[in-house]
Amino acid sequence: MANGVEDFYCDEVLSGKTKVEKFLETDQTLAFYHTRPFYDVHIVVIPKKHITSLVDININERSIFDDLFQVIQIVSKQVNDQYGACTVSINIGEYQSNKHLHWHVHYGNRIKYKNGTWC
Repeated sequence: MANGVEDFYCDEVLSGKTKVEKFLETDQTLAFYHTRPFYDVHIVVIPKKHITSLVDININERSIFDDLFQVIQIVSKQVNDQYGACTVSINIGEYQSNKHLHWHVHYGNRIKYKNGTWC
């Protein structure tokens, strides 16, 4: 738990409890295939340090932010090169289901509706 809130990325992914298929990893960032993808190709990019949200990054974490964006750029380029397009998105506030800073890089058809049911 981070700040009293369940954090799947810290509690499960970064701890190793939930195994993920890694796409790219650096000392500060992990990009992996989403464990429950909503799109044909769905990659999540997270900092290894717990940061709650984009609005919570502070200036002392600049190197983390720089590394995150470098990884997002590499992942996006590879997906774009392979499929011809991709979407890069981030959620904030109530839209953010997991309170750990993360980006989605995805391509293709939506394979689940927002309520979790299959299309």
